[in-house]
Amino acid sequence: MTHDNNKRFVARDRSWHPPAYAPGYKTSVARSPQQALVSMQQPTASELTGPDFSHLRMGPHDNDLLLNFRQDASLGGLPQGERVMMFGRVVDQFGKPVPHTLVEMWQANAGGRYRHKNDKYLAPLDPNFGGVGRCLTDDKGFYRFRTVKPGPYPWPNDMNSWRPAHIHVSVTGPSISTRLITQMYFEGDPLIPFCPIVHTLKDPLAVETMIGRLDMAHSKPMDFLAYRFDVVVRGELQTFFENQ
Repeated sequence: MTHDNNKRFVARDRSWHPPAYAPGYKTSVARSPQQALVSMQQPTASELTGPDFSHLRMGPHDNDLLLNFRQDASLGGLPQGERVMMFGRVVDQFGKPVPHTLVEMWQANAGGRYRHKNDKYLAPLDPNFGGVGRCLTDDKGFYRFRTVKPGPYPWPNDMNSWRPAHIHVSVTGPSISTRLITQMYFEGDPLIPFCPIVHTLKDPLAVETMIGRLDMAHSKPMDFLAYRFDVVVRGELQTFFENQ
């Protein structure tokens, strides 16, 4: 795909997004709008200016899910599962880095279960894994998380629906109204083509924007595999975001 650095604005392609009502994705039936949308002409000041993350102080392990929920460091407990490093850049439509923006992530454990009271999946909880992390991008727009690869899990969309392994990613821009949320799938996952949520995307290129690529150059021998997931926040190369 060509990229013209002289372009100053790229209009959003609405056909890129799935319909709000997609019967194959059962949850969308109840939550899709039943009436015409209302355009908010005058957003509030807090929606446009806050929150301000410039003074946010991160904990030493906020982006290290191998350590940030460990119950007792003296016992050396670590999460179960395949250790991975998820990293990438947040860039705008022209490839310019977006520095010092908040990147948050959450995921199931290696067995495919979330640490959430409503998750009733049979897989056990991992006492050393919380499943959430956060960090700020650096001056070049890079972010990084160390974690375990989440497991796939069943969900009651139909008789035998399974979610592919995935990590939820939130990028918060200069205001709360510019928060964007997407999911990173893992390259080569055989469940991706069977996911009813993925099926709501009609353009295969949109699916490709949500797949983290195995990066052996950044993998660490005898420790973890690396997956690169760049997030493009606007333009013709934009990552698909589920909340747009």
